[in-house]
Amino acid sequence: MQHPSFNTIHHVAIIVSDYQKAREFYVDILKLPILREHYREERQDYKLDLQLSNGAELEIFAVKNPPKRPSYPEASGLRHLAFKTDRIDETIAYLEARGVSCEPLRTDDFTGEKMTFFFDPDGLPLELHE
Repeated sequence: MQHPSFNTIHHVAIIVSDYQKAREFYVDILKLPILREHYREERQDYKLDLQLSNGAELEIFAVKNPPKRPSYPEASGLRHLAFKTDRIDETIAYLEARGVSCEPLRTDDFTGEKMTFFFDPDGLPLELHE
C-alpha cells in the first residue's frame, strides 16, 4: 500500500461571534475574495468561504454565543493562522491605516524572516510572515 498523500492545506475553519464584524475584517480589510456565502436556516448560522491566493480556503462560521477562545495561557489546539506576504512593511501600514493594530515587527528566530502578529475581531491571533 502506498503512503497517504497530504499535499497542502485545503481549508482552515474558524468560528466567529459577530458575522458582520468578521465579514468586514476578512473581506473588506484583508481583501479575501468570497467563494460562497450562505445563511443556514436549519442551523441558524452563517457560513462564509473565502479564497486564499494559494488555492486554500478560509471557512468562517458565525454561530450564536460561541464559547470564548482560551488564549493566555495558550490552550491546546490551533495556535494561530499565518499569512505569507512579500511586502510586510506595506502590509502592516495598510492594516494600521484601517484600525488594525500590529505588534512590533520582529525577526523569526529560526528562519530569519520578518514577522508580526495582529488579531481578528474575536481576538484570534493572525501572523504576518515575509
